Amino acid sequence: MDDRSIIALYFARDEQAIRETAEKYGKLCHGIARNVLGNDQDAEECVNDTYVGLWNAIPPAQPENLSAFVCRVVRNLSLKRLASLSRQKRDRAVTVSLSELEQILPDEQLAADCDEQRLAELISIFLKGEKEQARLVFIRKYYFFDSVADIARRYHFSQSKVKSLLYHTRSRLREFLIKENITI
Repeated sequence: MDDRSIIALYFARDEQAIRETAEKYGKLCHGIARNVLGNDQDAEECVNDTYVGLWNAIPPAQPENLSAFVCRVVRNLSLKRLASLSRQKRDRAVTVSLSELEQILPDEQLAADCDEQRLAELISIFLKGEKEQARLVFIRKYYFFDSVADIARRYHFSQSKVKSLLYHTRSRLREFLIKENITI
């Protein structure tokens, strides 16, 4: 079933919308949740919460890209669940990924004029200007929280090439944000 038909089911408040979403995007949702949470049971609960979240969000939301909307919901719920499950002991892969970005993203206190939406827009603009390889690797690492080894397997790269792509992309992102007057 295509995305427009699934969205129409949500607007009609037809529970088939959840089944169709699970059929089309369930594997993707599980992958994202598992990458963030590192645990199949927690990932399953988060995916179920995602379906409830979608049911509550659509309507009024009418996503233009259902796949991106679903990914955003499962990712945000997974990160919230991770924080609540382990305030002191976070998943190492996610912590490392986020700490790598902390070094180039603005401090909330220093860049009070740059809200999350503006920062997301700037990162999106930056990534659109990047070569496809660098963009895909960056998104897999920092949005989907794939490991370097998983990214290397996916794109048939060596792990050192993935690490190099990530390092140089982070450096270019930092320079881009500075040029956009974002205080790092």
